[in-house]
Amino acid sequence: MLRCHPSKTLLTIVGGGVLVALAAVIADVKLSTVIDYAWLGCALLAAVGLLDYFYSRFAWRRAEVKLERVLPAAFAIGVERRVQLNLSVQGSNDWECALYDHADATLQTQGLPLDLTLLANKRLECFYAVKPTRRGEAKFVAADIRLRSRLHLWELMDRIGSEETRRVYPDFGQVARYAWLAGDRRLSQIGIKAYRQRGEGTDFKQLSEYSIDDQVRHIDWKASLRFEKPIVRQFQNERDQCVLLLLDAGRRMRADENTGIGNAHFDQVLNATMLLTYVALKHGDAVGALTFGTPPGEERWFAPRKGAVTLNAMMSQLYDVQPSPTHSDYLTAAKNLLRRHRKRSLVILITNFRDEDSSELGQALRLLRSRHLVMTASLKERVVRELTEQPVTGGSSAIEVASALHYEQERRDAFNSLAAHDSLMVDAEPERLSIELVNRYHAVKRAGMI
Repeated sequence: MLRCHPSKTLLTIVGGGVLVALAAVIADVKLSTVIDYAWLGCALLAAVGLLDYFYSRFAWRRAEVKLERVLPAAFAIGVERRVQLNLSVQGSNDWECALYDHADATLQTQGLPLDLTLLANKRLECFYAVKPTRRGEAKFVAADIRLRSRLHLWELMDRIGSEETRRVYPDFGQVARYAWLAGDRRLSQIGIKAYRQRGEGTDFKQLSEYSIDDQVRHIDWKASLRFEKPIVRQFQNERDQCVLLLLDAGRRMRADENTGIGNAHFDQVLNATMLLTYVALKHGDAVGALTFGTPPGEERWFAPRKGAVTLNAMMSQLYDVQPSPTHSDYLTAAKNLLRRHRKRSLVILITNFRDEDSSELGQALRLLRSRHLVMTASLKERVVRELTEQPVTGGSSAIEVASALHYEQERRDAFNSLAAHDSLMVDAEPERLSIELVNRYHAVKRAGMI
């Protein structure tokens, strides 16, 4: 049964009738006469109202209005997308209505509700915009539609459409920009450094004709005799290596400095993961990932693999990971990774370091270095830097600056203590994490450290 509410038209008629009755009483019309006419008017209005409701209900059911959403295959956090609604109507009646589609609460909507006129035996296309504010799954449930009855005495409420679910991924825009700039050889615009080649790769790439810049020791004498001209072997950086990302998803990664949608610390970690994965795959390496800091049994493991679909497959595994209020156990994470993967790899541990973590993190790094090459990346809070840079205008601001400087110094000393045993350390604000990791990865590859 359709829900219904009195329309403005019906309320206006009722209000008008009350005013007429009141005016009649003031004009000394006999009270019994006024009451009789009032009852007659109420009965007539009730009869017309019931007729309008049941006829409208019958006509609406015969109209068989159907709602179809045209949604993208997936959404990206912070990226506005358009949702198309297709409505088809049968029967012989037109309908004036308002439609509100129930998008997920994590989606910011623009353009709802929609004021529509549904024409008989016609198909209507309408649109509204959504912007995801959180990774994970976004649900669309049946839409509410409010329509006017045939005589405009009622507003009828119904629900149309079905439930649909879409995934909200991290924003791939940074990866796309990297690929575009790499094609134009303009990576320096986003801070990617060009490293001088130290030595040469050891993986054979191809044979080519000798040039004056080639070294004589690379001449392939058999090929030279066959082609009757000097032929040299060319080499490239080692491929078929492995990069493992060890991602902290504990309580420290819940930091959000309110710098915009998709800029929380763990969101930035996933952005850096995507970019580094893309770069490593382009270099022919296999990439895998393991999360830690989650409740027991909820960690995510993506076994290292290569190929064009690896990035999408990894993000399908990690897209809905949310940092939990759980303590991050570095030592357990190191043991878990060593148990799952024993082949020597470049392990990149991404966390949010504090000076009290020095002992436990140091033990975990020593354990990982027993088998792997380890790079440690830590996020710095932008707000700490802003506090240290603010002008001192009074006692409270002086305390804030001094506290921030003390905290920063303690953290830097502890981090430098870890770095003294390993030069592969990255300490960057979340917005710079992607670029710093790619630069350090390039340096490791060119130095042949893996």
